[in-house]
Amino acid sequence: MRYLQGGGLTAERQQFREELRMKAAERFAQGEASSVIAKDLRVSVRSVQRWRQMWDEGGPRALRSQGPASLPRLSKKQFAQLEAELAKGPAAHGWEDQRWTLARVKTVIGRRFHLTYTVQGVRKLLVRNGWSCQVPARRAMERDDEAVRMGERGVALRGRLAAARGAWLVFEDEAGFSMTPPQAKTWSPRGRTPVVRVRGRSRRRISIAALTCYKPGHRSRLIYRPRRDDSQRDGRKSFSWRDYRELLIAAHQQLGGPIVLVWDNLNVHKAAGLRDFAEARDWLTIYYLPPYAPDLNPVEGIWSLLRRGWLSNVAFSTPEHLVQRIRRGLRHIQYRSDLIDGCLAETGLPIRPT
Repeated sequence: MRYLQGGGLTAERQQFREELRMKAAERFAQGEASSVIAKDLRVSVRSVQRWRQMWDEGGPRALRSQGPASLPRLSKKQFAQLEAELAKGPAAHGWEDQRWTLARVKTVIGRRFHLTYTVQGVRKLLVRNGWSCQVPARRAMERDDEAVRMGERGVALRGRLAAARGAWLVFEDEAGFSMTPPQAKTWSPRGRTPVVRVRGRSRRRISIAALTCYKPGHRSRLIYRPRRDDSQRDGRKSFSWRDYRELLIAAHQQLGGPIVLVWDNLNVHKAAGLRDFAEARDWLTIYYLPPYAPDLNPVEGIWSLLRRGWLSNVAFSTPEHLVQRIRRGLRHIQYRSDLIDGCLAETGLPIRPT
């Protein structure tokens, strides 16, 4: 790595560059061409030309390192205090929303340390200390973080339980897809916003229920079932508990072993008929994720891959076209077990064989 986070050379790199300049000075005295020196030292010709000009004016002494340009105005201890202030959130400092902007950080520095920074100086300060401008992740206000942490431990224990009893650890989730495709970035001439043509009248949805199946020593599996909206006013538009029952029976037949099922607290998942079905099957054990914790479900990663890849910016002509694209994307993911494993790794819930 050539530069520190945020720019500037490290002390080691400063010494290394100084040694390069001294080598170049020796070859300047021998009258070698700048292009030849640049090729041998693996630097740009422009840098060698600049060094030669400095050498002509001041000799080898002019090529010595001058050290860092300036010392940081905030020490490491003070920046740690600044991080503690920023960790409290913008609301604790009088702003209503939850955005940290450079101007706001500048204001906090002025209030806390009585120092004046420019906006660009604040940016360089943050980047130099490992900060970056990012899109934040959303979390529900009703979410109980303590329950989620306990849920993470519980799911990890269930993974070890599934490994101990030779069962498959299966996560389930469902999602709906409409004729309006997700938006994704695309290249276009500057100043001309690209336009994606979509169906404006179609309200038909395709519901997909998917299972990601994991077992140590076995290839990860993806099992899914689609359900089309019948477009009737009084018709059911989502999966019923009988649909989930048939899906679990098919998964048990394909996996050929017991199943430890983990899913969310959807009302249909807690239907009386489904509970009776699970109690009557010794190969099926059901656990529930904490409320408002979709980040613990690896199937959410499958939906993300599908929306960002095979469904983005597609002008669907018919519902059959939408179903075809969904099946094509899910079939590709089925063949790529590393993608399914990556969705589990994203949740931070690895399965360890006992």
